[in-house]
Amino acid sequence: MGTPWILERNRRRNRERSRAAHAVHAQHPSPQVICCYGPSADVFPSPHANRLVPYSESVSPSEPVARLTLVVGDRPDAVRRAGLALLEDARGAEPHAAIVDALPAECWPFCHPLVPALPPGPVIVWAEHVHRAVENRQTNNTRLVTTQAGYLFAEWDAVLSSHGGACMVATARRDLLAQHAEEVLKRRGVFREARVIEVEPAMSAAHDATEQAVSDPLAAAFRMPAPGDRLSQCIRVLEAGRTAPALVATASACQEVNDLDAAARELDEAIALAPAWAAPRFERGKVWLRLDDMERAEVSFREAAERLPGFGGAWGNLGATLGELDHPAEALAAFERLLALDPASPQAVNNIGVVTRDLGRLAESEAAFRRVIGLEPDLAFGYYNLGHTLFLQGRYQAATAAYSQGQARDPERNPVQATRLALCRLAVGDPAGSLEELKRATSALPREYRRQVLADTTAVLWALVTHKPDLAGWQPVHDWMSGELTRLA
Repeated sequence: MGTPWILERNRRRNRERSRAAHAVHAQHPSPQVICCYGPSADVFPSPHANRLVPYSESVSPSEPVARLTLVVGDRPDAVRRAGLALLEDARGAEPHAAIVDALPAECWPFCHPLVPALPPGPVIVWAEHVHRAVENRQTNNTRLVTTQAGYLFAEWDAVLSSHGGACMVATARRDLLAQHAEEVLKRRGVFREARVIEVEPAMSAAHDATEQAVSDPLAAAFRMPAPGDRLSQCIRVLEAGRTAPALVATASACQEVNDLDAAARELDEAIALAPAWAAPRFERGKVWLRLDDMERAEVSFREAAERLPGFGGAWGNLGATLGELDHPAEALAAFERLLALDPASPQAVNNIGVVTRDLGRLAESEAAFRRVIGLEPDLAFGYYNLGHTLFLQGRYQAATAAYSQGQARDPERNPVQATRLALCRLAVGDPAGSLEELKRATSALPREYRRQVLADTTAVLWALVTHKPDLAGWQPVHDWMSGELTRLA
């Protein structure tokens, strides 16, 4: 995927709860990560899954061929030679297999359908330079879904798996995968069962040929650094023919320059032209998110997930919108679909922690956030979310430790989370430390934001006092916040 498009959202505030503990929960928001990329559908088990196989290891014809075998390295010529040798090994295992050349990878994001019709019987698809499919100069929050490796290979995997006798042998440059599709090298999602063969440095040729420049005009557009130039190029392509892929690409460029009305029009036309294609519906959901229309975003992401069930990004965004719509049980089901596709996804595990907390299943929520920390030990919000859940359980000492760990890993020292740490300090009997932390966290904030943070923290404090009537030292903390709010009014 490169880096996934990530949207951080805060939980809706001030929701009524019937119990004091739920009141604390409602005023104690923690971020949730929405991932808009996705891993693949199920893949057949492979004896080579989840390990790098140096090319010096020969492939025996008796070994089963993985549905996706990817040869990666730093020198294109060496990678190509290794890929062709592996293709011959695969043909040795299936002497009657048809060899089908994939479209040039640079064209993949701008073709529908992506996968050509495959003949019956054994088939080996040969795909070179697949890193070219995911090269994109857009920023992560607007990145066109069809330039994401998880989406593209979900489409390939859906066809290969339904065929039953087809597999792919592909080549790619390691450095460009690391830049644009890190999940390939990390064996995430669709790639978790892929066989990834690293070409050893010794095999690299001294004088490798330079790769050709891309010829597809839309591929060239998405390699341009300036959004305005990208949009102009997309419009020129669109003027030559209003195809569904050209409309989707242009809509993505429109989103970059905040022309959401134009993006919506292009996507609606693309959906009418290609009603079974997941990509325009997913992009339409992104536009609805930008417009804060969660109901329509939920419909679009659900339609995308139904059309390409192996694309985890659709399930992730569906779950996130359902969470915003206060449907935690449905959100949990969507996040579990994402987790089944990508078991190592910290975003999926984090979101499961959020919705199980919303459902009052605090032990499960705690376990999820501890797993997030295991997967991403330097992610501050894993600790913040764990602290929130521990706080709701009344385990204030453990919550203090979790929030402190989050602050230590947070270069921005998030002020909202710092105020939650302050209330944890109060709950464990350190009112002086609590007040000091509150002053440090809020003193430099802009006036209106400071007022909002202090008002929210006051509400949490009242809920804490209700839940813990014997709380000592809370009055001076309350009085200071009350005085500051009066001064800011």
